Amino acid sequence: MEVSATQKNMSLSVAKLRLIVNPLVGKSVEEALTMLQFMTSPWAGNVAKVVRSAAANAENNFEMDPTELKIIKINIGPAPTLKRYYPRARGTAGPNFKRHSNMTVVLDGEAV
Repeated sequence: MEVSATQKNMSLSVAKLRLIVNPLVGKSVEEALTMLQFMTSPWAGNVAKVVRSAAANAENNFEMDPTELKIIKINIGPAPTLKRYYPRARGTAGPNFKRHSNMTVVLDGEAV
């Protein structure tokens, strides 16, 4: 049975988030949390928070054993981009796009 947790509008681009998330697919929840704990990215803590949330959803809502849960996929998608401008030479403006992303963690395991 698949269980998921979602975080929306993370202030991080999709490309940067994929660098953190790609090594986690196929790992158990405990192993993924250990990997995230030792990553140097400041966003690894937010990813760990979503993984823990998905594990808690599985344990509380579906009575699944949290030690047997595995991450089967992590969906990363773009969220709305904030369009800002900054001053350039001769009174012109340059674009500054503040990209955001959505993340969904999907776990799978056996129900008790």
